[in-house]
Amino acid sequence: MSYRLTKIYTRNGDQGNTRLANAVVPKNAKRIIALGELDELNCALGVLLTQAVPQSLRELILTIQQLLFELGAELAVPGTKRIQAEDVTRLENHLDQLNTELPPLTEFVLPGGTPAAAHCHLARAICRRCERALVALMQQDTLNADSLSFINRLSDLLFVIARVLQANTANEVLWQPRSFHP
Repeated sequence: MSYRLTKIYTRNGDQGNTRLANAVVPKNAKRIIALGELDELNCALGVLLTQAVPQSLRELILTIQQLLFELGAELAVPGTKRIQAEDVTRLENHLDQLNTELPPLTEFVLPGGTPAAAHCHLARAICRRCERALVALMQQDTLNADSLSFINRLSDLLFVIARVLQANTANEVLWQPRSFHP
């Protein structure tokens, strides 16, 4: 097996630029920002996996991490398509299956509950930021529509996983809106 990285630092970024697969771009380019958001999301999922997570969810999250690397590879080579409609459908299937096991929501859920659920809520919020970065990129450049759908569906799935991780919602805290009188 050949090594992908033989030297970790290159000094190429010292002037504020970085390299994509086929171009040198500023580190604040929308594509690089989207890649950074994906990286942060993947890291947050890694932190979630340090918590008590049922094996079936652990396997699902590991699969999602792999797909996030696929999405990153897609962004690193503009014009490629690595996320497919089937990936979105699989997320939807997991979402539907997990959601049927939960009681209906009567109000918004406050993030927290258990350590694992709190980490999952944080990953969900990062996923939403990642989605905003992809929308910003899409406004200036071509983007695989399935990738945007994938990230959108992933944030929904992370919300449902967080509810599952709240120990069957026993630790779920709902928003209690106060009366508002203008």
